[in-house]
Amino acid sequence: MSDGLKCPQCGSEHVYQDGSLWICPECAHEWNPEAAAGDAGTEGEGVVKDANGNVLADGDTVTVIKDLKVKGSSLVIKGGTKVKGIRLTDGANGHNIACKIDGIGAMDLKSEFVKKA
Repeated sequence: MSDGLKCPQCGSEHVYQDGSLWICPECAHEWNPEAAAGDAGTEGEGVVKDANGNVLADGDTVTVIKDLKVKGSSLVIKGGTKVKGIRLTDGANGHNIACKIDGIGAMDLKSEFVKKA
C-alpha cells in the first residue's frame, strides 16, 4: 500500500498517495517525498522563514503583514507594525517568534505573519 513509506510526523505506516502528495490518515499530515528530499540538503532543522521565504535570525526587525487579533484581549496588532529585536523560539502551536511590541507588550508571533524588514 505505501511501499514502506512512513509518515514523517507520527511514524504511521498507514499512509496513502493522492496525486503527488502522501497523506497520513492518523495525523492528517500531507507531504511530497521528492520535495522533502530536495529541501533536506538546503534547509536545516529549526530554520525559521518569514512569509516571503527569507530566513530569520535572532535580533532581526520584522514587519507584521496583516492585522492580528490578540487572543484574550480586544487589542489588534495592525498590519505594517515594525517589531525590533525578535527572538526565535520553539514555541507551541507554531508561535516561533518571541518579541515585545510597543503599546502591547511581550508577545509570541507566527513567522508566517511577518516579513523581514
